[in-house]
Amino acid sequence: MSNRRLAEIQPDSFAFTPESEAICKVILAKYPEDRQASAVISLLWQAQKQHDYWLPRPAIEKVADMLHMPYIRVLEVATFYTMFNLEPVGRYYIQFCGTTPCLIAGSDDIKAVLEKRVGPEGQVTSDGLFSWKEVECLGACCNAPMVQINDDYYEDLTPENFATLLDDLAAGRPVRIGSQIGRTSSEMHGGLTALTTFYGTDGLSGPQSLKTTAPGDKPAQK
Repeated sequence: MSNRRLAEIQPDSFAFTPESEAICKVILAKYPEDRQASAVISLLWQAQKQHDYWLPRPAIEKVADMLHMPYIRVLEVATFYTMFNLEPVGRYYIQFCGTTPCLIAGSDDIKAVLEKRVGPEGQVTSDGLFSWKEVECLGACCNAPMVQINDDYYEDLTPENFATLLDDLAAGRPVRIGSQIGRTSSEMHGGLTALTTFYGTDGLSGPQSLKTTAPGDKPAQK
């Protein structure tokens, strides 16, 4: 397990915005009065989202106070789960998947773009826009290689379309979330190779229905 410590430079204080306060109230309402501590991960996550996707000590202590928990207990949660960033990250925090399905599909080429365009893993670019971290499987193996940037997935990456994506984000231009080659969900890329008599080669033109017979019925004559 990695040694996870809080950042050396910390803000003086942390307070939830009115919008975040409202979200926290909704979260807390899900739990009985004597089980409010069960909301600790959700409240820490809301604090991290508000604070530029990293979690400072004052935010951890704020959540502890809200839940009437000792600081050390909430600190244990924050340092255990790697979903919590304990030091500053870029405005666009890129989680890069290098697990086997992505690796087979060419994730090394995506990593090379990150190293060239953003820099070493964990380093924030001088303009504060980007940082990246290699993570375990993000569950979009059908559309590998892929990355998660803040809350969104970007899939079917190539070195070319990924570099364009980073350029568009840096320039503030609109970007396509999800597949970068136009696929919907995880539909077959290049057309079906199985069940073509049922769905058709384009996935749409087949009969898309099956006629079944009850036990004892004679099959229809051709």
